[in-house]
Amino acid sequence: MKKKVLAVMLAATMAFGLVACGSSSSSSSSEAEETTEEETAEEEEEEAVETEAEETEEAEAEEETAEVFEETEIQVFIAASLNTVMQEIVSMYNEIQPNVTITLNADSSGTLLTQIEEGYECDIFFSAAQKQMNTLEEDGLIVEGMRADVLNNQVVVITYAGSETSVTGLDNIGDAESIALADGSVPVGKYTREALISMGVLDGSKEASEYTTEEVSEALGGVEISEQSNVSKVLEAVKEASCEVGMTYYSDTYGYEELVEILEVVSYDLTGDVIYPICQVQNDEADELQTAAAADFLAYILSDEVKDVLDSYYFDTDL
Repeated sequence: MKKKVLAVMLAATMAFGLVACGSSSSSSSSEAEETTEEETAEEEEEEAVETEAEETEEAEAEEETAEVFEETEIQVFIAASLNTVMQEIVSMYNEIQPNVTITLNADSSGTLLTQIEEGYECDIFFSAAQKQMNTLEEDGLIVEGMRADVLNNQVVVITYAGSETSVTGLDNIGDAESIALADGSVPVGKYTREALISMGVLDGSKEASEYTTEEVSEALGGVEISEQSNVSKVLEAVKEASCEVGMTYYSDTYGYEELVEILEVVSYDLTGDVIYPICQVQNDEADELQTAAAADFLAYILSDEVKDVLDSYYFDTDL
């Protein structure tokens, strides 16, 4: 009997030992799996860090090996509404290319086109409308393959801060005592006339740019209109309270938020898109270095870095 009891106790002890060993083995296996997962995660993280470091080194190496031009100067003709943002873009570019002097000539796109056609030296033309760019291309003055659409803008009706005007937008703009309006050869003046045609204020019997300031005044009930030669002068006339309201570009209000008030952002349905194209101009007076620098600066303007800057100045680069 004692032998039988002893045998049972021995069997129970062995079974317990086996269970314990199994549990220990399972625990060890689980711990090993966790350790392996941690090591894998650490390895992946290290690989990601190494990859990022390699990419950074490659980018830095590319910057270091980028060609730095010798001293040269390029002439860049820009629509007046681009003047402020282009000064910043030029400063950014000169951090990369310190030897390239960029001279900006800012005016209405129509005036700039005339200057180019008359033989003014120009390397890059950045227009506020397609019309002037199309004319330049028809004249054979654009370097082949070097034309691109860069951004969109929008016409706005503005007044000076604290004017207490009753005008709310184009619908009742004739109620103003005076209006600052660019002439029809200026893109913002053309787009404003396009909007008035779309609204039925102008009869649409001719091209928008062909309507004189007097004809616009008559269509608006005889309101006094101060004709301006470019968009910057429209802004100036309004912010100084020389005119009660005016039509300018949304981008032109950048930096003047405390001096002018936007009464209406005019819909693209009325004006159509306000596309700004850019091109490299065929400059027969330029040497090889100047031509290469002009092409490089144009490419820089089309970069993502510059698009971010343009967006911050109220332009729309999402074409």
